[in-house]
Amino acid sequence: MERQGVDMPHVECKDQELQPLGESKEQQQCEESREDEAGRGSARSQVSSPSIATSSANRQLMMLEGKSGSYFSSLESSIDNLKKRAQELIENINESRQKDHALMTNFRDSLKIKVSDLTEKLEERMYQIYNHHNKIIQDKLQEFTQKMTKISNLETELKQVCHTVETVYKDLCIQPEATTLEEEQAHKDGEC
Repeated sequence: MERQGVDMPHVECKDQELQPLGESKEQQQCEESREDEAGRGSARSQVSSPSIATSSANRQLMMLEGKSGSYFSSLESSIDNLKKRAQELIENINESRQKDHALMTNFRDSLKIKVSDLTEKLEERMYQIYNHHNKIIQDKLQEFTQKMTKISNLETELKQVCHTVETVYKDLCIQPEATTLEEEQAHKDGEC
């Protein structure tokens, strides 16, 4: 991610009409004195001659010209102050963003380290569990092998017993037939 900064646009105010943002005490006093003089001037014009009204108007015009220069110079200094403050705010924003970027980078790095540590611990625990289960499985397999060997031995014994029983049964079955054949033979011989 790239750091994004704020750039202050270059503003030209020379051709635009300037409007005061707020009236200063000097401007308020100037307007009050003009209103007072205008009120007096209208009263004088009713009472006095037109030459007095003209001189009063000339005085007002001269006062306005003198004050307008100071008004525009104070306005320009206010604009310069506003530009400086705006530039300072932009620089503060950019510095704050740089700090935020550094903080996020540090946070990401520390998070990677912690995740790596946690993964290693989890893996170690998993292998411990595997070892424990392997021991249990090994014991069960050994027990199973022993039981299967015992079952195999019992199966062999059972086969031998079955074979013995079969042999005994055959012997028992064959002997009566042999006896009966001999008796029959003897019986036939006696008849003859």
